[in-house]
Amino acid sequence: MRECFELRDTDAGGRIGELTVPRADVTVETPALLPVINPNLDTISPRRLAEEFGAEILITNSYIIYGTEDVREAALEDGLHELLDFPGAIMTDSGSFQLAEYGEIDVTSEEILEFQHAIGSDIGTPVDIPTPPDASREQAERELETTQERLEAAETVDTGEMLVNAPVQGSIYPDLREEAGRHAQGTDLDVFPVGAVVPLMNDYRYADMIDAVAGAKRGLGADAPVHLFGAGHPMMFALAVAMGCDLFDSAAYALYARDDRYLTVRGTRHLDDLDYLPCSCPVCAAHSPAELRELPDKQREKELAAHNLHVTFEEIRRIKQAIRAGNLLELVEQRARAHPTMLDGYRTLLDHADQLERSDPVSKGAFFYTSSESARRPEVLRHHRRLERLDVPDSLFLTEGSPGSGDEYDDSWRVEPPFGPFPRALSKSYPLTAEVPARTHRAALEAAADGVARLVETNPDTEFALGHRGWPTEVVARVPETVELIDLTESYD
Repeated sequence: MRECFELRDTDAGGRIGELTVPRADVTVETPALLPVINPNLDTISPRRLAEEFGAEILITNSYIIYGTEDVREAALEDGLHELLDFPGAIMTDSGSFQLAEYGEIDVTSEEILEFQHAIGSDIGTPVDIPTPPDASREQAERELETTQERLEAAETVDTGEMLVNAPVQGSIYPDLREEAGRHAQGTDLDVFPVGAVVPLMNDYRYADMIDAVAGAKRGLGADAPVHLFGAGHPMMFALAVAMGCDLFDSAAYALYARDDRYLTVRGTRHLDDLDYLPCSCPVCAAHSPAELRELPDKQREKELAAHNLHVTFEEIRRIKQAIRAGNLLELVEQRARAHPTMLDGYRTLLDHADQLERSDPVSKGAFFYTSSESARRPEVLRHHRRLERLDVPDSLFLTEGSPGSGDEYDDSWRVEPPFGPFPRALSKSYPLTAEVPARTHRAALEAAADGVARLVETNPDTEFALGHRGWPTEVVARVPETVELIDLTESYD
């Protein structure tokens, strides 16, 4: 187990954890947002980030500090915390972004790690190779090998109490991401950023992003704190947390404010397009859109940046509460309706239900069936697997209706979409207490039919009958032919 990270609560792949940062002598609760600070700009001061917004950790770019003479000298003389005036933990990036943007940098991985340690960084980063999404597999393999060599070199650098990131690369190739995660897990490094996903998010390729994170997570251990590098928009935080990400860094709050863009959890709006402010943060409570537009440029930028931060930190808190309450996937589903590509991301997340099920609690709050995607949640998968462990009599009536009467069958079990069959004694157990709409969605019926099929295939010597309420022909076709079918709607006529 990694001593710096401890899990407290889980839901799906999401978790509330504690990241201990010994050099800063602080413990950061995750999921956590790291606001990006450019040491040459002053949109929102680090001190204000801590005192007004509750930031426990931030990130700045050590390569910019390294390459700016006066800032470098001040950082070396006074230390990073004094330079930025921030009481929490400080992570530093290495220059990998500049490497990706401009093709070369004038510092080695070992040199930048030593510099990060010298200026007092709490979490440092080696220079990895951020392979872009559409690179060939050959390029991704070659650059991943270089990144892995640099992680191994990073282990040899004396960094004292400074934690060190082990970036996980591999472009859009899930197997390479898994290999990279496994290699990073095998080092003695501490925090695991999934890198080079910003181009995916910029192009709204949330499905590819989820596949990349899922691959990395398969290679990493459950005790590995995972940072989604460059993920700064609150719209996608719940989705990424549900896949197992713990840390997010955001420059979006400042960059968007510079362009008069206003963040919401459903997307981004330009200030010129707003007649009302759909928010009650201090900025929005004190201004109308017209009043914000009339402010001088610098002041308007600061006010918009503050609003963007309020919205972003609020979403982090909302996600934590959802994990604690056991309804994170309901929140993900709400966010998925904000944009078609977010829905693609959610559906891809559910493609990994088997992976999510391993960390999903066996009991939590109510299961709400709110869309066809709900039929693919980890709880449904787990129930179908549990069917294999249940004792089944020689003959069994599975029914959406009442148990029936007489001695025709040895027992009668309930059938509840989307879960399928279960003994009536389990009716009060999670997730079989699910809230399901009266107008049952076809996907829920299909999942229930699959549950019936799973039970029948596991018990080939049992005689089964299924009482259903007018299931469509295509749904009934998923039930094995050996099952006697009884349409309950016809029996009521």
